[in-house]
Amino acid sequence: MTATLSVLFVACWSSGFIGAKLGAGSAEIPTVLMWRFLPLAAVLVPIVWLSARRQNMMPTPRALGRQVVIGMLSQSGYLLSVYWAIELGVNTGTTALIDGIQPLVAAALLGPVLGVAVPRTQWVGLVIGLGGVAMVTAADAGAGTAAPWWSYAIPFLGMLCLVASTFVEQRAPTSTPPLQALAIHCSTSAIVFTALAVASGNAVPPSVNTFWIALLWLIVLSTFGGYGLYWLLLRRVGITSVNTLMFLIAPVTAVWGALMFGEFFTPYTALGLAVGILAVVVVTRVGNRPRKRDEGEDACPVRAPITSR
Repeated sequence: MTATLSVLFVACWSSGFIGAKLGAGSAEIPTVLMWRFLPLAAVLVPIVWLSARRQNMMPTPRALGRQVVIGMLSQSGYLLSVYWAIELGVNTGTTALIDGIQPLVAAALLGPVLGVAVPRTQWVGLVIGLGGVAMVTAADAGAGTAAPWWSYAIPFLGMLCLVASTFVEQRAPTSTPPLQALAIHCSTSAIVFTALAVASGNAVPPSVNTFWIALLWLIVLSTFGGYGLYWLLLRRVGITSVNTLMFLIAPVTAVWGALMFGEFFTPYTALGLAVGILAVVVVTRVGNRPRKRDEGEDACPVRAPITSR
């Protein structure tokens, strides 16, 4: 059962990058994201609000504000960077790989910020992961894509938004129920992207069928499928195993994008993806190894940011 759920999770999470390309090809980015999150917020907020009232679990103003910040970072900022990069021509697999090194960056950088000792192997894993990203980015840029050179920095901005949201989440004194957090995040994103769409004059959705197909794809597969399976697996197998699965998303997305959109996939691309997978293998194998307390190195425990694909 867990293996089946893991396969579905990787497929649903990868579908977010594919859906981003479908949506970007049919409308402006603010339009796609506005109409993606308005229906989600309209459905989730009443359900979660009634449930929280019935169970006397309404969030405090401080907790609500914290989740709004997390949502703006891990969802609004992150997705805006993903869609923008893909619209500019960055391959979906390259975008997925850059964003996928977030667990390594978070584990390596947030440990010192939170006062937790970080094993050397996590820094080694980060360096290997960055090497894989550099190889795939070079292969992508050298394959004649239309993306300008500076566009490859945009997914890094999205990844840093995820890292920042991880830090905010780690500092939270109490945890927020996942469905409640999702409702707050989707409401925040609905407000942010509606404001952007209205300000840019792109609030009216196009009448083409591909736009609504892309929205259905993103809402059902990426948000409910990816997010729901993410939390289900997090509770069944733990954060380390889920982060390991996250590193399968880049190669799956790269192959998917090559088959569906004819994106470049060279042997150098495959090698870079393999290096990226090696990075997480190095980190997770050592992270799972029992350690003695007197060794002076404890694994840096990083909770996953609450994200929505």
